[in-house]
Amino acid sequence: MTGLDTNVLIRFLTQDDDAQAKIATNYIGENCSEEKPAYVCHVVLCELVWVLESNYQQAKETIVLLIEELLQISQLEIMESESVWRALSDFKKSNADFADHLVANTNLANGCSTTVTFDKKAGKQPLSTLLK
Repeated sequence: MTGLDTNVLIRFLTQDDDAQAKIATNYIGENCSEEKPAYVCHVVLCELVWVLESNYQQAKETIVLLIEELLQISQLEIMESESVWRALSDFKKSNADFADHLVANTNLANGCSTTVTFDKKAGKQPLSTLLK
């Protein structure tokens, strides 16, 4: 199994740099399959959301759809995909960052009753507790 970095996924998804987009697309098409998927970790997903928001000015709805599509590509194995699905669901309804929801849902899946935070937006979410 091979891990994908954020920049490879960005080039694959945006096709904004002809040379790198071609390399990324060819690599995924030729080297990643259902039997031998590429691995996408949580850090890459969080970076992906941040880059799409800040550099590409993509709307939350577009980003959610994009990650939902990534979760369904058989050539990719998304780290703890059930936590990602739940984080996306929470992210849709919230003003907290995707990363905050992913942290809280991953913690929940690993036995945590809450995630404590100083982040006021995250602290208002059901899986988190604001420290004061």
